[in-house]
Amino acid sequence: MSLERDIETLWERSDDLTPDDLSEDQQATLDRFLEALEAGEVRAAEKRDGAWEANAWVKQGILLNFTLRETQAREHGDVTYHDVLPLRETADLNDRGTRNTPDGTVIRRGAYVGSDAILMSPSFVNIGAHVGDGTLVDSNDVVGSCAQIGDDVKLGANTVIGGVLEPVEDAPVIVEDGVALGAGSRVTSGFVVGENSVVGEDTLLSPRIPVYDLVEEEILYGELPPERRAFQRFVESSVGEHDLFDGGAFKPAVVATHVEAETLEGAEREDALRE
Repeated sequence: MSLERDIETLWERSDDLTPDDLSEDQQATLDRFLEALEAGEVRAAEKRDGAWEANAWVKQGILLNFTLRETQAREHGDVTYHDVLPLRETADLNDRGTRNTPDGTVIRRGAYVGSDAILMSPSFVNIGAHVGDGTLVDSNDVVGSCAQIGDDVKLGANTVIGGVLEPVEDAPVIVEDGVALGAGSRVTSGFVVGENSVVGEDTLLSPRIPVYDLVEEEILYGELPPERRAFQRFVESSVGEHDLFDGGAFKPAVVATHVEAETLEGAEREDALRE
């Protein structure tokens, strides 16, 4: 049987299983699944016909590794922690030219890290995440469960990439090849950042926040198209006239121009946001 079918079969039976009930073959399936994730042989999401889709069975496999394992006391340096999974072994990273600096670089089991990547401490890469070749994960960065980070991506310091593990059919956060996210950026809830885009520092990208794309002159939700330069602005809120708000209330929005475009004049930005 294939790994996919083994995971699906175990998922179908999981309501009736506990960690003590697992056979040796079932335990081996869970271990083999984590090894496949770490080798990049399976991924939580893939691009098909131009759109990112979740691999539900992969997310099922991750959930099974939580529910069908016991929490144990584990050692990491001088620290004792308690989790269902150990941290990922990192001996293979050196063979592929990838660096992870000491004192706080944490990679959980089931995470893939590509070749010639750099993980600065402190940073955290969660289970199911895919970090591509040549990518920089800077200090104080978090790469959430199942997040898919492309090749040659730059995650600025204090960047948070959200995780989307459930529901299993929902695609996770996607940061495509060549993207640069400024320090303090946050990407959440399955948002897709298109390739070769540059995102300004402290920008929040979420499906609940509109993206004003000045290239195609449209308002988007949940995605930043490729080849965009994006930054966050605050626009007038519908409760702006409320007595509680002295001077008006504002809500976040993202403005996107072509990555090679000159910075717009302030008046042009304001007009675009209010149309």
